[in-house]
Amino acid sequence: MGNAESGAMTTTARAEVRVLNEQGLHARPAAKLAQEAQKYGCEVFLVAGEERVDAKSVVDILTLAASKGTELVLEVSGEGADKAAHRLAEFFRNRFEDKA
Repeated sequence: MGNAESGAMTTTARAEVRVLNEQGLHARPAAKLAQEAQKYGCEVFLVAGEERVDAKSVVDILTLAASKGTELVLEVSGEGADKAAHRLAEFFRNRFEDKA
């Protein structure tokens, strides 16, 4: 028997995203992104080159210092990963729904 976890399958999803808003991924959109990511029970990470941070943490997101045009990868694993990756990628496309 290969896998010690009985019957539990971990779903993983990846999505390539780009920071589109003029000011980049600063405090307000980082907070909105973390809040959105926290709605899901799965793990959500943002990857920029060699850096991989927890997308549920505003402080972690801010450490990326992602300016407009920065390409990132969303890595999502756990239950509901596909749905979370799709929604969070949409969140990036919609400029974090930041109207200001």
